[in-house]
Amino acid sequence: MKVISTSRGELLLLAAFTFFPMKMTPDFRNRVLAGEFLAGTFLNLGSSLTAEMAGLAGFDWLMLDYEHGAGSEMTLLHQLQAVAATPAMGVVRISANEPPRFKRVLDAGAHGVMIPYVSSAAEMKAAIAALRYPPHGQRGVAKLNRAAAFGSDFDAYFARSHECIVSMPQIETLEGVQAVDEIAAVDGADVLFVGPLDLTSNMGISGNYSHPDFIAILKKVAASARRAGKAAGILALDPSHVGPWREMGYSVMALGSDGGGVNASLRANAALLKRSG
Repeated sequence: MKVISTSRGELLLLAAFTFFPMKMTPDFRNRVLAGEFLAGTFLNLGSSLTAEMAGLAGFDWLMLDYEHGAGSEMTLLHQLQAVAATPAMGVVRISANEPPRFKRVLDAGAHGVMIPYVSSAAEMKAAIAALRYPPHGQRGVAKLNRAAAFGSDFDAYFARSHECIVSMPQIETLEGVQAVDEIAAVDGADVLFVGPLDLTSNMGISGNYSHPDFIAILKKVAASARRAGKAAGILALDPSHVGPWREMGYSVMALGSDGGGVNASLRANAALLKRSG
């Protein structure tokens, strides 16, 4: 905090803000692949304010949910701009493994993309092709976008973005579990990210996260990631999951969401007030 004296003898207090300009570096991806434990949360409200709050709360990465979340393309841009003013990295979950969806979120400045329902190596290879510029992939090229600092950093971004952008294929089907070794072997498949609710639903045990078959799959996915030199990731839906899943080898872990936190807090406050009345 800085204190400045004005001509009228008044004191003006100025907060010392730290700004993080839009410049892509490989640091986040390097930390992911090194197996560092990286704490995240999901953002499903489409709010730039809760995105900024989460980024300042101490999370390493934030998942902007555009599969099930409430946002639009414009709220995505605002959220990424808000996250860029914090130390956290912004990753976007797209709604489908389709090239145009990758282009929109990457051009807007996402540091990573989560791809739902990846069930084969072929699907993973298609995602990586959409994620990377030629000659490493088939991503469409445009200079005047936020990710490339509106053209001023385009040459470096074009040459190195494939080294910087993190991909998180979601393992959510039994087919994906069966093909997990082949998915992990694809160059650029950085985080094998388990979607617990979808996966248990597809197993016929929806929401049963202590079922032996689900636990066995968690161990299998973590082992596949470890053998391939990749990271295992997961969304913890309850704080009690964090310790056991971390011990299994899950290093990219999210806990809860902004929507869940707001909802729980509002309900708790309302209940407390009603009891008091």
